[in-house]
Amino acid sequence: MTIQISQLHKSFGQTEVLRGIDLTVADGELVALLGPSGSGKTTLLKIIAGLDWPDAGRLDVDGQDWLRLAAQDRRIGFVFQNYALFPHMTVRDNIAFGLTVRPRAERPGRAQIARKVDELLGFLQIEALGGRYPAQLSGGQRQRVALGRALAIEPTVLLLDEPFGALDAAVRRDLRRWLRGVHDATGTTTIFVTHDQEEAFELADRVVVMDHGRIQQIGDAATIHDAPATPFVADFMGATVALPVTVRGGSVAAPGVDASRVVAPGLPDGPARLFVRPEDLVPVPDPAGPWTVASISNTGSQLRLVLADASGAEVPADLRRRHPAAQGLSPGARVHLRPEAASVFPV
Repeated sequence: MTIQISQLHKSFGQTEVLRGIDLTVADGELVALLGPSGSGKTTLLKIIAGLDWPDAGRLDVDGQDWLRLAAQDRRIGFVFQNYALFPHMTVRDNIAFGLTVRPRAERPGRAQIARKVDELLGFLQIEALGGRYPAQLSGGQRQRVALGRALAIEPTVLLLDEPFGALDAAVRRDLRRWLRGVHDATGTTTIFVTHDQEEAFELADRVVVMDHGRIQQIGDAATIHDAPATPFVADFMGATVALPVTVRGGSVAAPGVDASRVVAPGLPDGPARLFVRPEDLVPVPDPAGPWTVASISNTGSQLRLVLADASGAEVPADLRRRHPAAQGLSPGARVHLRPEAASVFPV
């Protein structure tokens, strides 16, 4: 199913939650909606599911206007962060639920439902859990059951809202790989919401970065990480050091900054800001440098430094302990800054 979203707007009272969303999701694609809390991710997901309605805009799926369809007519598979399993039902009954509540004319027979549940229990690798109740399952097992219930109805579109948010880090990593395998095997068009960058990049074909109801950038992991489109994306992707610089003829310059590795083709001449990740910022010992090492902490493999200039402004830098520039660095040492990789935006 191909999803086409055009100029979608949504407000709650005076608060604009979605501000003109344009997005196309290709048939069989897995797309992540990534952004901080309040960026509009879950609201967009709920509108696709038919659990909320926009104030303006279009939502077409394979050419059909879904804003004219009730939620039950869209055949959406929805997986929530808190699983939303029925505690009084066994695993088998939870998975079968969507099939058993269909209108009588569309409802499969009992034997057909049982076969479908058996197939999903095997597919999800939880064959031994069919007779258990949700309270008897781990978080990871409950999430598999929730996904099984969503898949049982053979959904046109699969939607997942922070599906691993309630799980610990090790289980999340395992389930991410597993979910990607499930998606590849089913080919269902899938959209999932997350605030976890690693999760989004590991799972998705494309990532949609959102902030304050707008799409800031769409792309794959390498593009968004290496070439953020806006200052927000740069900061969100970890480029938390922002330095004032000047652009002239595509080159970047600033006092105390060796920006020879940074280029800004196409940017207009004039003031700009350079965004760099602490791990990409190298403090180079320099007796004439305008920056001073204010503090150093040693994690074993890394040196974490705080650098200060004469105005008292501070920036962090993370340096491999065996990096050549680490020799001679100590509190009070003077340095200049060398960004190894950075993004530049006009002011």
